[in-house]
Amino acid sequence: MDTMQKMAVPLAIVIAGGLIAVALYFSNRNNGAPIVDNQPAPVAEKIRGIQKNDHVRGNPNAPVVIVEFSDTECPFCKQFHNTLKQVTANYGTDGKVAWVYRHFPLPQLHPKASHEAEALECANDLGGNDAFWKYTDRLYEVTPSNNGLDPAQLPAIAQEVGLDKTAFTKCLDSGKYKARVDKDAAEAAAAGGQGTPHSIILYAGEQVPIEGAQPFEVLKNMVDTLLAGKKS
Repeated sequence: MDTMQKMAVPLAIVIAGGLIAVALYFSNRNNGAPIVDNQPAPVAEKIRGIQKNDHVRGNPNAPVVIVEFSDTECPFCKQFHNTLKQVTANYGTDGKVAWVYRHFPLPQLHPKASHEAEALECANDLGGNDAFWKYTDRLYEVTPSNNGLDPAQLPAIAQEVGLDKTAFTKCLDSGKYKARVDKDAAEAAAAGGQGTPHSIILYAGEQVPIEGAQPFEVLKNMVDTLLAGKKS
């Protein structure tokens, strides 16, 4: 069996699993988005691979990369954040899976989310990748979701994770990262994202979309299938 044939089987299984996962997701969504024939929207436009300025948890050269487009005030994103932490805990330590975080705030549902996305970027500005993830983890821990986080908490979280509160506030007030957030959101929409979280697995040049806050077991099945294909 040649290389392309070896890849075709696991990718077909992954996509089939994705169809089931997406159907389950849409059956539980509450935003009324339509679904046609239980088929997920394809990646309409391929997204960027890992960039130098991306926020990466795990090995940037991992064979499986999960790019998540997220909204900090989305309750499903809050849930999925913990799931992806579990994935990276299981696969990230030995370099098999990387998690890339990109922004997809939905201001029509969560008007505070865009500003919070900029806050995540300011954390990165002041403390690098480690500070970004510490800040992001903490924000998802404390937000009640659905636009419920008090904006006064943003500099408080910065101070809590060891950042200079004054410098953080200055960065956030400047709006310097609005364009970065908007770029990520535009990329997610162009790739077919219609809700959050919207994730795309990058593997061997292929891109497989994952809609919604899929449980750990679904992601584990997809990752294991891809890694098995890598070994074969």
